[in-house]
Amino acid sequence: MARFEVGPVPFNPDGWGPPDSTSATLSVPNHPSNVPFAPFSRSDKLGRIADWTRALSNPGRPGSKQGAHHPSDSAFDFSGDDSFATLAADEDSSFRLVDTSAKSHHYNPNRPKFNPRWRFNAHNARSQLPQRRDEEVEARKREAEKERARRDRLYHQNRSQMPQRRESSVFKSSVDIQPEWNMLDQIPFSTFSKLSFSVPEPEDLLICGGLEFYDRSYDRITPKNCRALERFKSRNFFKVTTTDDPVIRRLANEDKATVFATDTILSTLMCAPRSVYSWDIVVQRVGNKLFFDKRDGSQLDLLSVHETSQEPLPDVKDDINSIHSLSVEAAYINQNFSQQVLIRDGNKVAFEEPNPFASEGEEVAPVGYRYRRWKLDDDMYLVSRCEVHSVVDINNQRSFLTLNALNEFDPKYSGVDWRQKLETQRGAVLATELKNNANKLAKWTAQALLAGADMMKLGYVSRVHPRDHFNHVILAVVGYKPRDFATQINLNTSNMWGIVKSIVDLCMKLKEGKYVLVKDPSKPQVRIYDVPQDAFDNDYVEEPLAEEDQVQPPAEDADGGEANASMNDGEDKETKDEAA
Repeated sequence: MARFEVGPVPFNPDGWGPPDSTSATLSVPNHPSNVPFAPFSRSDKLGRIADWTRALSNPGRPGSKQGAHHPSDSAFDFSGDDSFATLAADEDSSFRLVDTSAKSHHYNPNRPKFNPRWRFNAHNARSQLPQRRDEEVEARKREAEKERARRDRLYHQNRSQMPQRRESSVFKSSVDIQPEWNMLDQIPFSTFSKLSFSVPEPEDLLICGGLEFYDRSYDRITPKNCRALERFKSRNFFKVTTTDDPVIRRLANEDKATVFATDTILSTLMCAPRSVYSWDIVVQRVGNKLFFDKRDGSQLDLLSVHETSQEPLPDVKDDINSIHSLSVEAAYINQNFSQQVLIRDGNKVAFEEPNPFASEGEEVAPVGYRYRRWKLDDDMYLVSRCEVHSVVDINNQRSFLTLNALNEFDPKYSGVDWRQKLETQRGAVLATELKNNANKLAKWTAQALLAGADMMKLGYVSRVHPRDHFNHVILAVVGYKPRDFATQINLNTSNMWGIVKSIVDLCMKLKEGKYVLVKDPSKPQVRIYDVPQDAFDNDYVEEPLAEEDQVQPPAEDADGGEANASMNDGEDKETKDEAA
């Protein structure tokens, strides 16, 4: 067996490392020639001894000749290598900072161009496709971004061709402004928000009519087990104005009050700051009494739809989704709904007097008319005819109900599909209706408060099909306490009565005669006109006034934009008896 002999290990008494070969006493035997030695300390990191992968002849070295051998081409030469650099320099070179700044995209002529032509060019489909996977991902992102930009551009182009938004929509006035009408004053709605007036609890002077009981099974209706809306053509509904009411005439002759109105008229005044569409109320000053009336065929007899929505409805008279068509449909739905949810078994609650508007033997819708009186001042009282629609026994206590129905005509306009959201997100549906129909819901709440109803029932009625405005289904019925619901929709009762009190005080300062309160169709304000006594009678012919001849409002509206209100074509003229 061959033996491995360890040669002598020299000792260096003067320092670290092998002894100096030039020393006379110590020598390193078998020392290779031409091997450089780099001194190092104990903290240094050792490098490599030899590099056998190095090219012996480097033609790229400056000053080298082809085929010439350079002394530093040795495997043991590290004069041009940084392997023996210090540890700090070596560690610093191993770290790299990430550049997070946005890099500028310089123009690269070889970069593939992803334009619309490239998408449909079969010849360039292969040649211009990026080769690397990350480039493909980036290319898809760029294409998706361009597609989104294209869709947005087309969307805005289509929007520009649609009717303008609600803010700039021009609505029609509810009544023609005649040349002989004298505008006395105009009141901006901004002044109404600061008003406040508290009234004591009202007293019931008389209750007329009769009521049927509410069917509680409708509280369990869901969109999955909805019920079709029935039609009640045989039952008559009455929309009688104040001065045509025989009970109010009787109370006026007995000097029971100074101001007379109905709950529909009072709720319109109370919720005036929320209104967008034009409306009008006829005011008659007879002696020391004040009567608030409505015209026959007035907009107050209908129900507005999407009045406070930001999206405009089609302004086409024959369209089933136009403002007028939807108002008629909503009134039709509301009447039928208020009768369908009743228990029609002949069991009724009769009051002191029968229905004052029904003829003998006539079938009428069961309604309870409560004639209530409020004290506005020491010598001023207000009497209003208020309606309740049903009655229910809860814990052996009889409660009055008001019945109203919200209607869905097309989910595309509201953005909320009732059939999908009513069960799981009923709050979202109600919030959408509060946004789109704030005035209508506020008026219903005000009427329930005026009538002293213990509960207000809201029905959700939808079309069977968005293009079928004759057939409807009841999807749900929800009950609310009027005071709680008023708080929820931010309806302040003190502010409501403050508005009524200010208008009453203003009208009581006027001379005896007939006046008209008209809500401006384009501005949040109401105007008071002095009209002739025969206005709105059969023998009074309304001749629309030319635009340039219409009475201009005060300096604030010197542009005359409001006076340019064109009217509804089919307005019926009203026949009203003068108050006794």
